[in-house]
Amino acid sequence: MSILDTIIHKRDGKQNSRTELEQLVSGAVRGDVPHYQVSAWLMAAFLNGLTPEETGVLTDVMIRSGRSLDLSGLPGPLIDKHSTGGVGDKVSLILAPMVAACGVQVPMMSGRGLGHTGGTLDKLESIAGYSTELDEDRFRQIIQDCGFAMTGQSSDVVPADRLLYALRDVTGTVESIPLITASILSKKFAEGAEALVFDVKCGAGAFMKTFEQAQALAESLRESCRALGRPVVTCITRMESPLGYAIGNAFEVEESVTCLRGDGPADLMDVTIRLGAWMLVAGGVASTVEEGVSRCVQAIENGDALDRFVRNVNAQGGNGQRALEPVDRAPVREVLKADRDGYVQGLNAYAFGRAAGALGAGRMQAEDSVLPDVGIILARKPGDSVHSGETVAELYARDPARVADAMAWLADAVQIDDEDAAGDLPMILEEVAQLKD
Repeated sequence: MSILDTIIHKRDGKQNSRTELEQLVSGAVRGDVPHYQVSAWLMAAFLNGLTPEETGVLTDVMIRSGRSLDLSGLPGPLIDKHSTGGVGDKVSLILAPMVAACGVQVPMMSGRGLGHTGGTLDKLESIAGYSTELDEDRFRQIIQDCGFAMTGQSSDVVPADRLLYALRDVTGTVESIPLITASILSKKFAEGAEALVFDVKCGAGAFMKTFEQAQALAESLRESCRALGRPVVTCITRMESPLGYAIGNAFEVEESVTCLRGDGPADLMDVTIRLGAWMLVAGGVASTVEEGVSRCVQAIENGDALDRFVRNVNAQGGNGQRALEPVDRAPVREVLKADRDGYVQGLNAYAFGRAAGALGAGRMQAEDSVLPDVGIILARKPGDSVHSGETVAELYARDPARVADAMAWLADAVQIDDEDAAGDLPMILEEVAQLKD
């Protein structure tokens, strides 16, 4: 079977076989299949889609394109969480120590942000000395000692994903649910996770803008996990407004510490505790999600989760006690004020994310650096009352020009109405568990 035949089959809407996908992916990684042929197949897959079986096979082939982490011998269960990304999403920083305190091991291989704000690794590396460059032995040891470890993807783990994503990025084929699914699952299962809990964000600040789009991705993740024989839970969560009050790398670490101390904002804690509860169910340490919620709340209240966080910071090169202290903020401060009396109905998450990126909290290209001490602190959330001239948000930057760029993004980002219609909107929009009996 030639690569051209593989392309033609997908162009004509036919299903590719395992052999075809193995030849395509392995040949691309070796350099035997030229990029123009891989790109042609990606466009055919984008236009005609992949079946759940094809997506599952593609995921498996991508995993086999490189090395998988060997976490055998760890006590387990080994469960991870993946978010499709949002503004102010620091859930992983709170969830990992909380779940570890409940007896679930969390092998978390995360990425750096590309877009609005930094990713989980960028946030953690705003802690002085914290290293996310862990070899496999060190990764295993920290999981064993702390219950969780945070690392980046090494060059020999799922090399097919890096190649395919780079080509998708320049061929207009990023927004393909099957290709997104294979990209996510290949990385997560290569890290050694036995089951996954997905946080599929939905709304203005999310990749999936509508509930229907989020449902389609969640279903694709479940069906592909079914094809791979892997347990999975998908949760669709609201991302119309930023999550929590802090946007920006060090700011989000500071807010995560506040959450671990039991004083976190309701929207952030609702999402974090619910996802954590599902991780306990997926790992078999809680029989129901309600029991999981209770155990997660207890881990916060008794200080066990905060203790795990401190231990992990120490283990990964930082100073755990210093990480509990207030963070420094960049010197240039600007205030976004309400332009009328009323109730905050919405804070456009996309606009706030772009504003944070303009301040330097995110990167537009992979080689860009992020600034740890810039960002946005919200003073109001949807449902709060506000008077004209009162502060809605504080912006922090290292130079005034960046503040001006950020404020331009926020010109129409705050919606204020006469009545409160936003205070009780649920954060969890859908939950589907597909676990082994």
